[in-house]
Amino acid sequence: MLKEITIGQYFPGGSVTHCMDPRVKLVLTIAYVVLLFTAQNAWALGLSAVMLFFLYPLSQIPGRMITKSLKPVIPIILFTAVLNMMFHDGGVLFQLGFIKVTDKGVIMAVFMVVRIICLIAGTSLLTYTTSPISLTNGMEQLFSPLNKIGVPVHEISMMMTIALRFIPTLIEETDKIMSAQKARGADLESGGLIQRIQALTPILIPLFVSAFSRAIELALAMECRCYNGGKGRTHLHRLRVGLPDLYGATFVLLFAAGIIYLNVIFPGIL
Repeated sequence: MLKEITIGQYFPGGSVTHCMDPRVKLVLTIAYVVLLFTAQNAWALGLSAVMLFFLYPLSQIPGRMITKSLKPVIPIILFTAVLNMMFHDGGVLFQLGFIKVTDKGVIMAVFMVVRIICLIAGTSLLTYTTSPISLTNGMEQLFSPLNKIGVPVHEISMMMTIALRFIPTLIEETDKIMSAQKARGADLESGGLIQRIQALTPILIPLFVSAFSRAIELALAMECRCYNGGKGRTHLHRLRVGLPDLYGATFVLLFAAGIIYLNVIFPGIL
């Protein structure tokens, strides 16, 4: 069901990760993504996955949330795996016409699938443990130097956070519309690809209408509260780096050192 998709959701808690400064979490998330793409062998990639096995229990986030966060991108993961299996040279394992699956292609497919899963699970942990307001404040203060060159940091941060905030709302709205259409006798699951696409029309139109209505209501609410952007705006709570942030930075640095070390002593994919 669509309700099981958890992109953009925030799960309140009192773990060490929840208590960290959002600016530090943003920096550490970016560092993790960089480390993930610098992992050049299975050992380094495995260490990146092990890091998540420590972080999710530490953050008091159930492991099943990883599966839920992956549901929307399963077609992309499968498509990437198939491409990697078919377009790499090596020992032929299976061939049917121009379709050829090689041993190196299978290894690369597994490598890329694990990397994508770790990427999604790692970045999802940021939104799971950071409220939208804290995420906006963290992004705004972290990238505030860009204001000097004319980049509207506050407005960009606000737009990104609002988009994340309304993903669960739109998913819930889509589920309600689908249930209502099925109750009226709409068939959304049978037929070929063209028929299924045509069946989405009575879902997409009400969804777009609802999305634009929510956007107008939000804009009116912000105007009624005299919102005029980030100029001269203050914050009720000041962000401060504390012990949880030092623990988190030390944790990531240790794993970064381990990944770099494994890249050096184990060159190559395996």
